[in-house]
Amino acid sequence: MRNLVVRENQFMDGQLLGQILSSSSFLASSNLVLIAAAAGTLFHGEESYKSAASLGVIKMSSRALFEGQVGLIVLTLARGLLAFVWCIRQLNYCLATLGASPSKSRRTPAIKAYADAFARLLNPALSSFSAGVRGYYFAAAAAAWLFGPWAFMGGTVAATALLFCRQKFSPAAAAIASIRGILEDATVDPIPDVSRAPDRVLWRVDWRDATRWAPGASRAGRGARDAPGRQSRRTVRSAREVPGP
Repeated sequence: MRNLVVRENQFMDGQLLGQILSSSSFLASSNLVLIAAAAGTLFHGEESYKSAASLGVIKMSSRALFEGQVGLIVLTLARGLLAFVWCIRQLNYCLATLGASPSKSRRTPAIKAYADAFARLLNPALSSFSAGVRGYYFAAAAAAWLFGPWAFMGGTVAATALLFCRQKFSPAAAAIASIRGILEDATVDPIPDVSRAPDRVLWRVDWRDATRWAPGASRAGRGARDAPGRQSRRTVRSAREVPGP
């Protein structure tokens, strides 16, 4: 986040947030379709129970148990839908925060605090997205109950183990941990210490001013304006030869 708030062009950052927002919207819509299908099974009542009983692979005992099994699927999907909805809302807050970020030309101590607050807003949004995706895994485990209690227990254990392995021991998890370490080591300071290199900053301003006004000025005026720039460049070269503290 500290790299983001001091970046000159934030167009790509907005595009990345928009991509996550689009993915969340798509998964939320798919989740809603599945909820409507499962809830329709409950609303049809006896007709749905008889249709399911005619299938040999589904273990049927009573209509109440069948409705409870489908109801568990609906509740699991509804939990994932709420996570996606909350993710979408927080991502909209993130986009507004990105658009309201302070000016890069005013590197005040507030920028660092702004970046930390931005991170506290984005992290829960991504966590909600992950929770919504996990809802699909547990909905599949809940659907396994239709095939018997042993299938239900096996599906629950398998879904939990799969999520744990992908979260901790997958190649993607190792790569993300490495990237996080690299970014933490390479994080820029949004408030540079200009007191250690005043000549370098002065040279940057003087050189730009001289370049901007030299083409339209006279030859004598151009030489007069270029003189501070040449003096500052000599100062910078001298400063580079002296080791820092």
